Amino acid sequence: MAKPLMAKATAVWLVDNTTISFKQIADFVGMHELEIQGIADGEVAVGVKGFDPMANNQLAQEEIDKAQANPLHKLKLKFNPAAAGEEKRRGPRYTPLSKRQDRPNSILWLVKFHPELSDGQIAKLVGTTKPTIQSIRERTHWNIANMQPIDPVALGLCKQSELDSAVQKAAAKKAAEGGVMSDDERRKLVSTEQSLEMEAEPKIPSAIEGLETFTLGGGSSDEEEKKEEDILDADSFFNLPSGGDDEDDDEDTRP
Repeated sequence: MAKPLMAKATAVWLVDNTTISFKQIADFVGMHELEIQGIADGEVAVGVKGFDPMANNQLAQEEIDKAQANPLHKLKLKFNPAAAGEEKRRGPRYTPLSKRQDRPNSILWLVKFHPELSDGQIAKLVGTTKPTIQSIRERTHWNIANMQPIDPVALGLCKQSELDSAVQKAAAKKAAEGGVMSDDERRKLVSTEQSLEMEAEPKIPSAIEGLETFTLGGGSSDEEEKKEEDILDADSFFNLPSGGDDEDDDEDTRP
């Protein structure tokens, strides 16, 4: 149901100028009944000037009369043709000026940790354009050297529920395509709550990978046995050729 402009100021005017119940006013302006009671007691909306909904073409006098006569009657906002379709308007998410400089960092985080997300999903999450996302994917962005990946939820660019929903859609699409996912990919394609509930699978430290079958004991291999057989005994190893010819040459031949 559409709500009136300046809801709190409208509630102040209705409290001051009508006998409509607090519940009826709360339902009309989208506030809690206790807040309306606080306005009547002077504890809420202190200093707020009332906003006349009839003078601003938001409420008809007939509606006020019906509501005052019947406590169960719900006030209906006057139809405004100029506002038709405003709630269904689509467009990029609005990002405050103070956070726009952080958008590239959040895009880099999504591209790095959730590569399964499409450019359209990332653009919807952080309110950016597809050319910007593509330049960060290809690392051709003008400021890529100074960028650091930062979680968009931590930056306030999107909600955790929105990110989880996008990840779940990517997971469903991946499953429909029949692709085989590794353990790391499976953890990326689930929501944060589901990922934290998963049990960590035992992994071999990278420092000892490839040494699973290594043993200190056991028999020697065939190659080692062959080398041992080829080794000669000590006597034959140190048996040097005779040097008779050399000794004859070295004798003194002087008369």
